[in-house]
Amino acid sequence: MIFQKPAVKQSDFSISAHPEEPGAIRDEVETVVGPSVNVEGDFGSEGNIVVKGTVSGSVRTSKHLFVEMGAKIMANVKAGTSKVSGEVKGNIKVKDTLELTATARVLGDIDAKILIIEAGAIVSGRVSMPGLEGVDAKAAPRLARLGARRLSEEAPAVTL
Repeated sequence: MIFQKPAVKQSDFSISAHPEEPGAIRDEVETVVGPSVNVEGDFGSEGNIVVKGTVSGSVRTSKHLFVEMGAKIMANVKAGTSKVSGEVKGNIKVKDTLELTATARVLGDIDAKILIIEAGAIVSGRVSMPGLEGVDAKAAPRLARLGARRLSEEAPAVTL
């Protein structure tokens, strides 16, 4: 008799800090940086990565990167998708979806197709997302200032 692990569809996959959650598949996590581990240098994988410790250098995966609460990444990050609950000091470039939970702290620029930010997350940096391809690059700052001016004209002045 031959035993074979059933194939997992990518759409059914989610990484969870709690393996008992429905849909959580721990077998698909290829690399785990434990809470007491400190990685220095370039860190790359073609599989899913869970960071519970500290990483300094650069982090790259074509799949999912999960940064748990309490984890620290002091590096530029590239991933297919990512969920951040810890701290990232560096630029984040995600091909698809980046989710920042309420405990996330990001100091760096973000480039993602889809960005989800929970209330309480802290971001300090620039955010760029696809969707303004039809807008003239020179006109974009002028349009942003015009929008801010219209917003300030509509909002009542408050003096303290």
